[in-house]
Amino acid sequence: MSDLEPAVVTTESGGTQHVWALPTDEATLLDLITTVFTDHWRQINFGPIIEGAAWEVGAPCAPRAITMNDGYATVDFGAWHFHLCIGEHTASGPELGRIRRCSRAELYRSIGSDGAPVSWGLRLFNGRDEQTMTVLLPNPFLTDRQDIRESPDFGRLTAWDALRARFLSLPPDPLDRTGRGFAHAG
Repeated sequence: MSDLEPAVVTTESGGTQHVWALPTDEATLLDLITTVFTDHWRQINFGPIIEGAAWEVGAPCAPRAITMNDGYATVDFGAWHFHLCIGEHTASGPELGRIRRCSRAELYRSIGSDGAPVSWGLRLFNGRDEQTMTVLLPNPFLTDRQDIRESPDFGRLTAWDALRARFLSLPPDPLDRTGRGFAHAG
């Protein structure tokens, strides 16, 4: 499905990330969203993370429903929900449909100054290459409440390993288990 080797990207703040492109067809993205929000909802945080804002929302429960309508996936938690355009959207016309639809999806890991990963996630971008969502996957250096752990718990990479296996056909990477602690990466 994807290249085995990640793209090495320098972020705007000078950090390093390893990025694996994912397919952006509706079926794959719906499977990805469903997997993340049904299998891993307890341990993820999500929302847009852009320069100047980071929304790190925790799901209150497993979704009551994940549905599709006119290209939009709706993830419904009951009291609130969100929409992501992942398929062909026709109601707003072809130009807005192209802009709104996910045109880039990727798994990524941020690399610390010591060369070891410090965070892992998933990002989706629209047709203007604007980020629509980041999912911060469980981190071995943080608790579910985002407190720094005294020692790493590499068992928290289960979601990362499962997504790599399912969507990239990649086995666990020993590099992911080399870090010693959390540091904000750019």
